[in-house]
Amino acid sequence: MTGNGTESARGIYIASAEGDTGKSAVALGVLVQLAATGGRVGVFRPISRAAAGERDYILDLLIEYTSVDVPYEDCIGVTYDDVHADADGSIAEIVSRYHAVAEHCDNVLILGSDYTDVASPSELSYNARIAANLAAPLLLVVKALGRPPAEIKSLVEMLTADIAQAHAAVAGVVANRCDPHRLAEYTAAIGDTGCRAWALPEEPLLFAPTMAELATALDATVYSGDVDLLDREAIDVMVGGMTVEHILERLNESMAVIAPADRSDVLLALVNANAAQGFPRLAGIILNGGLKPHPMIDALVRGLRPTLPILQCDYGTYETARICSTTRGRIAAGSVRKIDAALALMERYMTSDGMFAELKLHSPEVMTPQMFEYQLLAQAKSDRQHIVLPEGGDDRILRAAGRLLRRDVAQLTLLGQEDAVRRRAEELGIDLSQVQILDPQTSDLLDQFAETYAELRKHKGMTLERAHEMVSDESYFGTMMLHAGMVDGMVSGAVHTTAQTIRPAFEIIKTQPDVSTVSSVFFMCLSDKVLTYGDCAVVPDPTFEQLADIAISSASTAAAFGIEPRVAMLSYSTGGSGTGADVDKVRKATELVRERAPELLVDGPIQYDAAIDPSVASSKMPDSPVAGRATVLIFPDLNTGNNTYKAVQRSASAIAIGPVLQGLNKPMNDLSRGALVSDIVNTVAITAIQAQNLKNADAVAAELDSGTV
Repeated sequence: MTGNGTESARGIYIASAEGDTGKSAVALGVLVQLAATGGRVGVFRPISRAAAGERDYILDLLIEYTSVDVPYEDCIGVTYDDVHADADGSIAEIVSRYHAVAEHCDNVLILGSDYTDVASPSELSYNARIAANLAAPLLLVVKALGRPPAEIKSLVEMLTADIAQAHAAVAGVVANRCDPHRLAEYTAAIGDTGCRAWALPEEPLLFAPTMAELATALDATVYSGDVDLLDREAIDVMVGGMTVEHILERLNESMAVIAPADRSDVLLALVNANAAQGFPRLAGIILNGGLKPHPMIDALVRGLRPTLPILQCDYGTYETARICSTTRGRIAAGSVRKIDAALALMERYMTSDGMFAELKLHSPEVMTPQMFEYQLLAQAKSDRQHIVLPEGGDDRILRAAGRLLRRDVAQLTLLGQEDAVRRRAEELGIDLSQVQILDPQTSDLLDQFAETYAELRKHKGMTLERAHEMVSDESYFGTMMLHAGMVDGMVSGAVHTTAQTIRPAFEIIKTQPDVSTVSSVFFMCLSDKVLTYGDCAVVPDPTFEQLADIAISSASTAAAFGIEPRVAMLSYSTGGSGTGADVDKVRKATELVRERAPELLVDGPIQYDAAIDPSVASSKMPDSPVAGRATVLIFPDLNTGNNTYKAVQRSASAIAIGPVLQGLNKPMNDLSRGALVSDIVNTVAITAIQAQNLKNADAVAAELDSGTV
């Protein structure tokens, strides 16, 4: 039986006929799209590339994007040694181990072998035999780099004939690493073979090694620089054997430059050029030859404290250059830029609709964390909003900005000292060329914002001089941009406290007309559903009126994100079984919700188990439309809510997205100071969706007012 308990899990087998096709990037993109639409999705590696005692880094990467909890060891079929010893017996073992994984899944992505063994024409045929035995259609990836469309057509005809001889089916062909200007030609050429076709352009970043990978390949040590920047890719490599002026003429963005350590002039010129305006930001410098800089040059470099990674190795110039030119970058679990680049390519050039329909993959009625997060980004992208991020000096904010821009999720404005922000972004390999950066301390908007803020707060005795000082603060400046309509939403809190983030909102943005309580929710992404928890971050001890506000706002927020609201007002008592002030508060709040929002499904007081467990609900509240099926859970106080969401997050391995602020006139959200880059990305997407919904509501209201509706 499968994860949904009805049909056998369906698989898609991704294979290639040679190395360096970018098959892993395609597999990652397909897996993410599949996990976003296909319920419980697993991954299986029929033949592992890992040597004894090592882990398959591609499998490690893919497992991070699955939506089932299957151990790494169970996701592997056999090794190359097993295949060499007994090819037919290995297929039997692969089939057995595949079905053990499939029992837990609705759909399975199967990634074929990588030609890390002795490559031969029979390797694709063997993959095709495996695919036929797993009843999984093949998605064939071919390398177009250096090949014209006509040659790709002939290659596909030959390969599909071999696959057919193995009794496997081809679901489609991906021509990868194409000339970006000839994508349509490649698609047409493959289409002429009768196969469903996609074409992806060459993306150098996907194959470029990082400075850390070059260091490993060269057995190099870090002489100087920020070790956090070793994860930057070296898109190009140059031997700096010329005079300094000619080296400087040839520098490009993300280049690694090789130079002997005794070329003091080159070393100093490169360090200074990397820090200077108007010059490209390098990936790093490699000092070869086993030499060290002269002590005075060493003292000078260390005194300059360059962040640029500088490596030292013992190889001569030729061997250093040869190793660098043949070292291929890996898309591994920590390769953030490569992962984002691969996903952006897939989203732009290879949409899932047609492919998954043709493969007849399952689309079960569950909501996994991967599905929810993917849908957040997709909905945000559908109508890009302008979001301000006040904490532009934080690396996490910059990395999140890079990811948001690559995925085209939102338009961004960052706050901070522009030169410093752009310089750090360049060091991190993040392109902020399309991003506005404003310095609240020196912006031309300061006088305008100070006058507006002084007027808003004049009832509190605010003076223009004091207002000028207040709005130069990042949080206040960003909030004023939101108030003035210059941006559609704001996300802050990675550096600032919750109070620093929310206080300006209370003073400037204020609450919606029908809401008197600003509160929050967390989206709790469990293995097969998403629940909405409120309030777990803002109101310490709500009154029954505030609790009703929180419930109505939380139901509205849930609905805006595709969750059908069924509201459970939580207490230590269910129904009329308990008494006391705490229970009475929840009971009165429930009655008030029914009075204010009669269309809303709500019940309470109710205990947590009765709210979400149908078997408990059948005995405690058998006639309730909410019990056992609650999607919005309202906690009686902050102590209970905050501890519960953290307990569920840790104990059930749930993903907690939030807090999402609700009740404000305009979208503003607070981050945890321990927020990860992925948390920031999700919060920006949520804020953008809130802005979309607000604009849609305003448009409907305007039409009603004008009498056109």
